[in-house]
Amino acid sequence: MKENYQYPLEPYWSQDELIKVIGFYQAVEEAYETGIEMSKFKKAYKEFKEIVPSIGEEKRLSKAFEEVSDYSIYRAVKQMKENTQKRMKVKL
Repeated sequence: MKENYQYPLEPYWSQDELIKVIGFYQAVEEAYETGIEMSKFKKAYKEFKEIVPSIGEEKRLSKAFEEVSDYSIYRAVKQMKENTQKRMKVKL
């Protein structure tokens, strides 16, 4: 994990939208670092998708997030979709 990085955010998002997107980024970090309850990750991803419904925009933000953090949103979401456990931890 890289230290002291800035999340990729859009200036036109409302404060509520920023909070939800940052919450999702933090859920991805948690999934990598310590593991996360599946229901918590799914909720964070659902809220993220309400703000970022476009697959293209999701890919762009995911790439930007991975560049600054070394964490792959794609891998975390893929594991969420494939996982039947109550808790998940993404392996680097």
